[in-house]
Amino acid sequence: MPDFSDGAEVTHEAKRDTRAALLARRRALDAPRRAEAAARVQAELVSVVRRLRPHRMTAYVPVGSEPGGADLPAVLHAALPPGGELLLPVLRDDLDLDWAAWSGPDALVAAGRGMREPAGPRLGVDAVTGAQLVVVPGLAVDRRGLRLGRGGGSYDRALVRVPATVLTVVPLHDGELVDALPAEPHDRPVRAAVTPAEGLRTLDPAFADGEGVAPHTSAGRIRGR
Repeated sequence: MPDFSDGAEVTHEAKRDTRAALLARRRALDAPRRAEAAARVQAELVSVVRRLRPHRMTAYVPVGSEPGGADLPAVLHAALPPGGELLLPVLRDDLDLDWAAWSGPDALVAAGRGMREPAGPRLGVDAVTGAQLVVVPGLAVDRRGLRLGRGGGSYDRALVRVPATVLTVVPLHDGELVDALPAEPHDRPVRAAVTPAEGLRTLDPAFADGEGVAPHTSAGRIRGR
């Protein structure tokens, strides 16, 4: 992969080319490998949910070759404590993200960019501010926590609203946690990534060794990076 370390020049073309390569790699994964990766990613995220016991968290519905599987919201919702709320994104016309509560797969509707979103009442763009765990889609994440998304900037806007004390984590396929990615000033870092082979890897020193992730219980397999 080209040099995208601090100080290296970044262009839209660099992001575009990196994004295309990552998408092609995902499309090449066969169904058994996707299913195996989804099961491992789900297990790691469920472990985090059970440690944190958030009363509100956010996730999304993976589509196509995205890691986690289409049933990821159902799996995460089942791991929440009684009364826990799972919010899913609703793409607005301005590409910002509104939020609505998950109420089951039958309440999902097709939306723009291949997304599936809940049909329930919209809670506003600031609903993410009250989440104690935020699961974010991405094509790759680097050692600085910088994430490469699909290019719409929706999650960069949403992440601005997430408090610094909240764990933000991106599910990835193996090989998508990399040394460096092309990044621009508006890109917002995340604090952890999950891969099938390595589990949860923390990228923000404040969350290393379980710090801030599991304050009342064992940190389990959480590892700093």
